[in-house]
Amino acid sequence: MTDLTEFISQLPKCELHVHIEGTLEPELKFALAARNNVPLPYADADEMRAGYVFHDLPSFLACYYEGMSVLLTEADFYDLAWAYLNKAKEQNIRYAEIFFDPQAHTSRGVEFGTVIRGLRRALMDARRLLDVRAQLIMCFMRDFSAEYAMATLMESLRHREWIIGVGLDSDERDNPPAKFAAVFARARAEGYQLTMHCDLDQKNSLDHIRQCLDVIGVDRIDHGVNCLESEDLQNEIKARGLGLTVCPVSNSYVRGSDGLAVVRKMLDGGLRVTISSDDPAYMNGYVTENLLAVQAVTPLTPAELVQLQRNAFDVAWLPDAVKETYLAELASYCAKRV
Repeated sequence: MTDLTEFISQLPKCELHVHIEGTLEPELKFALAARNNVPLPYADADEMRAGYVFHDLPSFLACYYEGMSVLLTEADFYDLAWAYLNKAKEQNIRYAEIFFDPQAHTSRGVEFGTVIRGLRRALMDARRLLDVRAQLIMCFMRDFSAEYAMATLMESLRHREWIIGVGLDSDERDNPPAKFAAVFARARAEGYQLTMHCDLDQKNSLDHIRQCLDVIGVDRIDHGVNCLESEDLQNEIKARGLGLTVCPVSNSYVRGSDGLAVVRKMLDGGLRVTISSDDPAYMNGYVTENLLAVQAVTPLTPAELVQLQRNAFDVAWLPDAVKETYLAELASYCAKRV
């Protein structure tokens, strides 16, 4: 077979956990800042990258939200998504489900419609021009109130056909899933798919995963790595056939190399683990780089690398016929190279 680096690079991929705001590379940030006359506290892109210093979720979020100040117009959101989708094309990401955080923008005066129209146009152009398919997942920010989340949900309904599901992200401390139970119940009633972040090594991590299962009834869990500490949780997740969208490079900022090695443990445990990039402009790694980082710490066989992508396509929010098309493409690639 071919070299594993080449195998990983060309592997047909599915990404289910990427925050579009987290794909804002410094070069684009400077371009948008110039277009919108927004001052930045850095001399250039290299200095900006050097300023991305964080060691936990709150310190990361401080950098993350500061960068959004340049996103003001529909064209800005188009350019943001278009840049990511071109990167997806380069990495042979055939399908992506992309998080966006409307409250991060509406809370500073940018209209919901401005955000989603720009993102939607980029997704449509990517399908037509790049042969990359993508859908949007609207995340609520858990450190805002449940009432604000409900208002955002209601505002989203005028764009219902453009949004496949809803999620929950941002600072998890003292913001458990149950805080948003009514919001997610209404989202379910409106036909949205449901997912929630259970970030790595947070306060009450296991309880939050349990709430996702028993209080919210999610269709998927984002991160969820701490389930490895509970056989009962693992068994319940497997019984429900839920996918876990793990972001190894992101996790390595919290746990070092063990944040990468958990992928092996989850595979060996029979969990439907998938690999995504989270916030790649801040974490220095898109999906290919995440797979290579895992491979460097705990080598995976070609069959296991393919299984990670099969898991992702299996739990993606796509019609079965579309899934089968991608799975057939994955099988064909594997047959030619293994």
